[in-house]
Amino acid sequence: MHKAFRRVLNVFHSYSLEDKKFRAVVNSITGKNPITLKLYKLSIKHSSASEPDKFGRKESYERLEYLGDAYLGAVVAEYLYKKYPYKDEGFLTDIRSRLVNRESLNQLGKKLGLDDLIAFEQKNGLKMHRSIYGDVLEALVGAIYLDHGFKVCKHFVLHRLIEPNFNINKIVTENPNYKSQIIEWSQKNGKEITFETENVETKGNFKEFEVSLFIEGKFVVNGHGPNKKKAEQSAARKALEKISPE
Repeated sequence: MHKAFRRVLNVFHSYSLEDKKFRAVVNSITGKNPITLKLYKLSIKHSSASEPDKFGRKESYERLEYLGDAYLGAVVAEYLYKKYPYKDEGFLTDIRSRLVNRESLNQLGKKLGLDDLIAFEQKNGLKMHRSIYGDVLEALVGAIYLDHGFKVCKHFVLHRLIEPNFNINKIVTENPNYKSQIIEWSQKNGKEITFETENVETKGNFKEFEVSLFIEGKFVVNGHGPNKKKAEQSAARKALEKISPE
């Protein structure tokens, strides 16, 4: 036992100062000390910051993101399934999409401070995509699963992501129609409102719609969502926040 402890201690002392700092950051975000540190380093690594190996392959967070996306969705699905035993599949799907849509994941990623950790190189005009914060959050979930297993991963998702950041009962009972509100505002103020679908991104089974909102032909905001209707609602909500002082 003494020899084993000494080996662990020697390994800890062998970490560089940079690694020790990163371990502390991972612990503060996840609540657990990382066992395999390279998983967490990989979870924040964009392909732009990676050098190709002899086969031309680049390491990045994308494989971990794929894994994390699956486990994040599974944990939230199980949580809602047990919390609302008499609700149908449509209800459960709708609430899950409000919790783990791209926009909410991006906000959670920033709130956790992942935007300060991402390894990204701006070269050849490459710019950081707005969805990268949510992508990296999913990759972090994947890293936690591989490092600690499903139980710890589930605890992180529920007790570090969902419960502290969402009032689920409020989400369930409130269903504001922001699009109707912005149209009502436009009619009252004699302004023309138009919505235009700009882009549809497909990532695995997930689609993200981007809708632009224009007032009197002038661009105001973009909205995003898993379908056109929700993207329009997102754009309308943002527009209402902008015009509320008026």
